[in-house]
Amino acid sequence: MISRIGVVFMRLIAPLPLPLVRGLGKALGWLLYLVVPGRRHVVRVNLDLCFPQWTEEERRALVPRVFIAFAQAWLDRSWLWHGNPNVVRRRVKLTGAVDELHGMEPTVVFWPHFVGMDSGWTALTLDSARPYMTIYTHQANRVVDEWILRGRQRFGNVRLFRRTDGVKAVVSALREGTPLCLLPDMNFGPEESIFVPFYGVPAATVPSLSRFARLGRAKVVPVLTRIVPGGYEVQVLPAWRDFPSDDLEADTALMNERLQDYIDGMPDQYYWVHKRFKTRPAGAGPVY
Repeated sequence: MISRIGVVFMRLIAPLPLPLVRGLGKALGWLLYLVVPGRRHVVRVNLDLCFPQWTEEERRALVPRVFIAFAQAWLDRSWLWHGNPNVVRRRVKLTGAVDELHGMEPTVVFWPHFVGMDSGWTALTLDSARPYMTIYTHQANRVVDEWILRGRQRFGNVRLFRRTDGVKAVVSALREGTPLCLLPDMNFGPEESIFVPFYGVPAATVPSLSRFARLGRAKVVPVLTRIVPGGYEVQVLPAWRDFPSDDLEADTALMNERLQDYIDGMPDQYYWVHKRFKTRPAGAGPVY
């Protein structure tokens, strides 16, 4: 029942002016910061591990900003998925090396977990004649799961594969010119993960970016999403010309290294609420 009420609420706030939606998000972010101490602890640990060169005050000050950005991006899904398409077009700007996405060259989009990541998917699919695909992790809550699936299929010709579908169909579509959007920068457990540094800390990381790029004979194009006052800037970066190599581990370490550079430009907008270091190397103790 609560989930259904939540979806109705998102539909109701979709037509509101953006400053009002963002104001609601700021209030929600502070509320989450205050009432969810467990997740606040996760953010603190992540920042302590990844930014030891910062002062304690700097890391502490970033924590509420992380919750605010997270909540604002969550409420922005209201107008991304239920708002007038012309409003969406005005608020979501696709910038940078957009030509990298034209044509039918096999392409893997590196789509990191910045909180506004759904604006990136919307920007890519909104007015594109080119189909896109991604691999979707189903949510435990059926109502939320259906809502997210509908939202991500709102625009364009898209295909959402489950993690249990295997790679054969994905690789085939990739070779035929359907870009694959991947979000490999989370801890999905020890299965099929390898440990490579993330801000100098061993992190269980799925090497799927390198693997799919090699199997699909595809270039890798990063797409970054940034919350801005008028909505979102979705930046397409030039393709990585030195990727993939023949070394899966080296490629995955390079992915994390470049991701660090992207995060450093907007550290409050990364998905620090996730237990990135939950899976630990043999002999290493828990950090959370």
